[in-house]
Amino acid sequence: MREILGVCVILLCTCCSSSASEDNLQKALGINMKTVSPVFLGCSAVSSTEIMFHFSLPIAIVSVKFEPDLEIAYVENGKTATVHLSSEVSGGAPITANVLVEDGNRNTLNVLVSLRSRNERLPSFLITEIRTEATKPKGEFVELKMLEDGNLCALQMFVATDNMETPSFEFPSIEVKKGDYAVVHLRTYEENAVNETSGNKAESKAKDSSDTAWDLWLPSSGERLRKTDAVFFMDQDDNVVDAVIFSADGTWGNKTSENMERASVLLGEQEAWLFESEGVPAPSGAFPSGDTTSTRTICRNEAVLDSNTADDWYITVSSGATPGKPNNKGRYVAKKKVAGVN
Repeated sequence: MREILGVCVILLCTCCSSSASEDNLQKALGINMKTVSPVFLGCSAVSSTEIMFHFSLPIAIVSVKFEPDLEIAYVENGKTATVHLSSEVSGGAPITANVLVEDGNRNTLNVLVSLRSRNERLPSFLITEIRTEATKPKGEFVELKMLEDGNLCALQMFVATDNMETPSFEFPSIEVKKGDYAVVHLRTYEENAVNETSGNKAESKAKDSSDTAWDLWLPSSGERLRKTDAVFFMDQDDNVVDAVIFSADGTWGNKTSENMERASVLLGEQEAWLFESEGVPAPSGAFPSGDTTSTRTICRNEAVLDSNTADDWYITVSSGATPGKPNNKGRYVAKKKVAGVN
């Protein structure tokens, strides 16, 4: 799921001698193995002092430079090469790595890649409220409630209809306490919409800001969330931490069906959302969101244990949205249609 930014690849191939049996095998396969270069597959910070680089073939690291500068203790080579740092890096810090590697045939590969250091203090949390409809100056939002102390740095939020390949939002470093709320506002309409990363919860003064919650803003006013959608959060190991999937009309939508199907399969496989049907998850297992408005939000029932199903959720009453605060317990009840009356 995670995007690898700024990958620069330079290939330099040098022929080396091989045994007759190797030559015969290569000829039979129609492949010259001496010119098959390693392919970079990705990287990850697996601890505060270890960064792994994954390749298609065994390699040896010729050189590696980090920005900011990090002192290297030693390197382990192989298909997965591990760089061990001399000292710990603060959790979630942005890092750029410039790595030159060489395989057994002296083919070389140069990779320039961005990543974040390991955040080992990511707290457990729950999604507690979602607004699916915007009415300027109030935009869509996703609210979280912390279940323990920690730091949110490098946590990734995905919105299925926005983009399944890269996160819609990646959290900066924010120290949170148990019981804190954090609100990701998916549109920015006002200049006083401030990302509260300085430790002051009351810094943002835009509409829907809360003086008692951490307010964070996506930097444009375009639509990113729909009434048929999936919202989920992933850690640095691509594990889903929490998720909600909802449908306005009992389908995955027309233009968004491909992404919604992908999201439902992912969430079902990780048991982040439990569907009743076997096989490909069906929209009937999503929370019904057809009655949501800009003032009627999707709310978690905080009085029950999390079951990872639609049973955990309800639509609050009109004007019942409470970004950054405990949910309004009032529930919207749709008016029953009378036969013969439009």
